[in-house]
Amino acid sequence: MLEVIALHAADAEAAQAGGAHRLELVADMAADGLTPPTAVVRDVLSATDLPVRVMLRDAPGFAPGDLAALRRRAAELRDAGATEFVLGFLDANGWVDRAACAEVLAELEGCRWTFHRALDNSADPEAAWPVVAGLGCDTVLAAGSPRGVADGLPVLERLAARQGEVRLLVGGGLKREHVAPLKAAGATAFHVGSAVRPGGWDAPLSAGAVRTWANLV
Repeated sequence: MLEVIALHAADAEAAQAGGAHRLELVADMAADGLTPPTAVVRDVLSATDLPVRVMLRDAPGFAPGDLAALRRRAAELRDAGATEFVLGFLDANGWVDRAACAEVLAELEGCRWTFHRALDNSADPEAAWPVVAGLGCDTVLAAGSPRGVADGLPVLERLAARQGEVRLLVGGGLKREHVAPLKAAGATAFHVGSAVRPGGWDAPLSAGAVRTWANLV
């Protein structure tokens, strides 16, 4: 499975044309991805029939900025047609903030969702895995290290072996040469962003680059 980061409807169309299997919809990649405007969510949902996971994150880092506002945004995005989401919070000590996650998840009953790379930045990513799984996500996006997949490969291999109801989605500095060893370890889902934008985040998403990755995974 290949998930591709999209910023708007044109990205969604190019990703689908290239053979992506799912989209992660975000805004503001300078902040590593924040919640997109509701109008953009509607446009993307109209432009593609791929599953679209919408980011719920209102501040850089891994603590929520305003939980009440995030809950309102979650409800608004559900009203706009979103049914899949991405979220995840840590407390001041670097542990999974179950209370903050639960508050936002109260608006997402019945929705599929991904716990994002907060796991990589937690005090102990491997210890955090069962905690995150207990929150009810079906996917965890991880690089195995805050520095990216190249540094996180040993952790990713161990997490891949622990998959069950929760699937590991590998992303964060993912390169083509990482795919084969990760697949050998049991990883089946991969996530790319800058890798399919040869011109950078301000340039169009390349359907051809998506096709290369889709064939690889």
